[in-house]
Amino acid sequence: MTILIADDIHPSLFDMLTTLGVSYCYEPTFKRADILENLAKYEGLVIRSKTYIDEEILEKAPKLRFIARAGAGLDLIDLEAAARRNIQVFAANEGNRDAVAEHALGMLLGLFANIAKADREVRQGTWDREGNRGIELMGKTVGLIGFGFNGSATAQRLSGFGCRVLAYDKYLTNYGNAHAEEATLNEIKNQADVISFHVPLTEETRHWVNDAFVAEVARPFFLMNVARGEIVDTEAVVRGLESGKIRGVCLDVLENEKLKTLTPAQQAVFDYLRASNRVILTPHVAGWTQESYVKINEALMKQIRSLVKA
Repeated sequence: MTILIADDIHPSLFDMLTTLGVSYCYEPTFKRADILENLAKYEGLVIRSKTYIDEEILEKAPKLRFIARAGAGLDLIDLEAAARRNIQVFAANEGNRDAVAEHALGMLLGLFANIAKADREVRQGTWDREGNRGIELMGKTVGLIGFGFNGSATAQRLSGFGCRVLAYDKYLTNYGNAHAEEATLNEIKNQADVISFHVPLTEETRHWVNDAFVAEVARPFFLMNVARGEIVDTEAVVRGLESGKIRGVCLDVLENEKLKTLTPAQQAVFDYLRASNRVILTPHVAGWTQESYVKINEALMKQIRSLVKA
């Protein structure tokens, strides 16, 4: 088997592939045109986030047996086109679950304790203790929407802080455990102090958080998104912040993460978010740790190994 690695990948993958007896070609600078030109001779393709793998590319890959994405989520791959060609698709969702869970806790704690705001003020010579009085995570009800690898890992951390954790996942049954109670979406909307998203981006989840969603939540709440930016309509978030229905927001992802390409409307929303002390923003790094880089490769290798040895 020969594999094309067409993106930047942690070098730990190379030894894993060599040990398995699989040959590979590492081309981290390949763009879409390069993949189209070269993919025909490969049986495997490893990508991260640069290129959307669609019908046009797959038509040029008669030998392709699998596509492996070194990360969580498969919205960059046309899954139906791959299935029609019996091409297996691998993701590494479990590889960054610990990183995402820790980052989610860090964002919530930072928001609740005003850490970013207080840090800026102290650096500027302002010593405002009362203005930075925080709230405690202990005892809060947190609703997790999506209870896969990342959601369940986040629940485990939250339970250690004395939170009541409600989890909703329409694709699972009997998934409640020692860290989270199985709940309906309405129960989360009616009871949660914090609502956090841990779902893939699909047509069903796109703009799940909109004006209607915010209105349906029973009381003012905190919102967190460490999944995909397009799940949240950020204009609706701004309106929720302005009205007070949304008490604060933690966003590791945005609808448009290429900040130099923002439309005027997107720029206005972004300017509001970055100026607000009730918002914590990070640049899509929740799953981006030194350790997760290796864990992602290990997760992919389990799946590649099963295919090679089948």
